[in-house]
Amino acid sequence: MSKILIIEDEAAIRRVLTKILSEENDTYQVEDAEDGLAGLQKIKNNDYDLVLCDIKMPKMDGVEVLEAVKKIKPEIPMVMISGHGDMETAIQTMRLGAFDYISKPPDLNRLLNTVRNALDKKQLVVENKILKKKVSKNYEMIGESEPINHIKLMIDKVAQTEARVLITGPNGTGKELVAHQLHEKSQRVNFPLIEVNCAAIPSELIESELFGHVKGAFTSAVKDRAGKFEAADKGTIFLDEIGDMSLSAQAKVLRALQENIITRVGADKDIKVDVRVIAATNKDLKKEIAEGRFREDLYHRLAVILINVPSLNERRDDIPLLISHFAEKIASEQGNTVKHFSPKAIKLLQEYDWTGNIRELRNVVERLIILGGNEISENDVRMFASK
Repeated sequence: MSKILIIEDEAAIRRVLTKILSEENDTYQVEDAEDGLAGLQKIKNNDYDLVLCDIKMPKMDGVEVLEAVKKIKPEIPMVMISGHGDMETAIQTMRLGAFDYISKPPDLNRLLNTVRNALDKKQLVVENKILKKKVSKNYEMIGESEPINHIKLMIDKVAQTEARVLITGPNGTGKELVAHQLHEKSQRVNFPLIEVNCAAIPSELIESELFGHVKGAFTSAVKDRAGKFEAADKGTIFLDEIGDMSLSAQAKVLRALQENIITRVGADKDIKVDVRVIAATNKDLKKEIAEGRFREDLYHRLAVILINVPSLNERRDDIPLLISHFAEKIASEQGNTVKHFSPKAIKLLQEYDWTGNIRELRNVVERLIILGGNEISENDVRMFASK
């Protein structure tokens, strides 16, 4: 059912609109309010898929209702109803966020088309939100231990700022989850998060990958190509394993951070970019600086905020939650029922030395689910999770 609210001070217009919509589609559940104040109160107390709102009303006019709704429930499409002489105000409401407007007396076809289009838009917004929640769930940080709660608090404080963040910690600890959380909670969330694994790109190609190139810049450059910094414009670039980046590429990254300018390989033209940089490494960058492998000026540009992700051995209290999370996720991926782990099995896994961190734990959980019994026992752990 699509729930529609009509806010209109003229009783005859309310009746006509209600009749038209109710007879047009039996999935339309139509309610009404006789003025702006009454309508706004209904919107606060109910979830509507669409609001039709008159512009000129006593107590609270339609423009005021529109502005109030956009603050409290911005996802609701608002269609304004304009009388003769209200056209200028109707156009103004479009600038304020109204979906559309219809004139009095309402044209039947225009009314029904506008309602259908507005409801389609609302459905699209809902579907996008569901999809976004699914994406976010893939990068959820599981755990309630003190180190993890500290990281979550840091993310909440830092995400809304433009500060650069350097994430440190051993391999397999989930540094990329921190990067995704920072992006998803930032004001740049509607723009791309571009991930670059600096360790996976050959040193001779890293500059082209990051900054792009022009045709003929090198043997295989058969056409112009934008780099990752351009792709991340107005969004975030996540430079994973930045400690493996060549010194020449580091110099170009430094310029991008200092001036918000990049230059494609083989080009003379500067390109302006607006990018937030988040970097991560499993290396001790201060040691790398001392040994001449990492630029100190770049380090200080990147490390405005430092977030250290602890090893799994430093957060053993989170292992039961992580096991439960992975068991549910693996069951969902494989289309099976969730297997549970006995308390003794969990306790034994908590005692292991997790040198591979969370990545290793996930592999062990999957192995136990495949090879173990209906409930994973202590004996299963000893038999199949031995290190």
